[in-house]
Amino acid sequence: MAATQTQNPTTARKSGRPGRAPADQRPGLAAALRPLAIDVGIPLATYYLLRDAFGVSLWLSLALSSIGPAVRSVAGLVAGRELNLLAMLMLAVTLAGIIVSFLTGDPRAMIAKDSIVSSVIAFAILGSVVVRRPLMSAGLKPYMTRGNAERLAAWDRLSSTSARFRRLELAFSTIWGVVLLAECAARLVGAYTLPVATMVWLGTVFALGAIGLAMVAGGAAAGPIQKMIDAEPAAS
Repeated sequence: MAATQTQNPTTARKSGRPGRAPADQRPGLAAALRPLAIDVGIPLATYYLLRDAFGVSLWLSLALSSIGPAVRSVAGLVAGRELNLLAMLMLAVTLAGIIVSFLTGDPRAMIAKDSIVSSVIAFAILGSVVVRRPLMSAGLKPYMTRGNAERLAAWDRLSSTSARFRRLELAFSTIWGVVLLAECAARLVGAYTLPVATMVWLGTVFALGAIGLAMVAGGAAAGPIQKMIDAEPAAS
């Protein structure tokens, strides 16, 4: 009787779905992109909420929105002795915005300044692709692997040995970089061609639309990456 209750490990692996991680370990795309939402989305939302909804001055809105990235950067150094690149980028861009706000009173220049956020992040992401160290992988990896040692090892193996996996990593970052750069261009054009009152709200629509588009388009690379990670432990 006991023998019938004991299952050979090899048989157990074959009887299940090979290479499939449990449902609670297969993150959705939204979860995979959570670092971007935290490091970029929250500071942006804080800035626009304070400036447009509560009428806080431009420089104070920028200053207060920089608190989150600053805390995240310090926390990353303390906890893991690693720089949080996205948080550092947002902090640098916000500080640059504070300086610009003191140098010009032109409302169109102020609106155009918001494109700095997208352009700096976009160029940083695309630059990381050029040097083959895709920036977005730093945010994608933790949520694809969920701290599971086997999946972490699978990611590292694939990243080191699989040309297709590396191409997908590069593609994921490229998609985000291109979309953010396009958003920057659209905002810049709108700042000098559309009424200021229109761009006050349309700029936010541009930013949210760009993030949504990048999430959808990025799935073309994130989906295959997840499937390769799911299959790798079973193949090893």
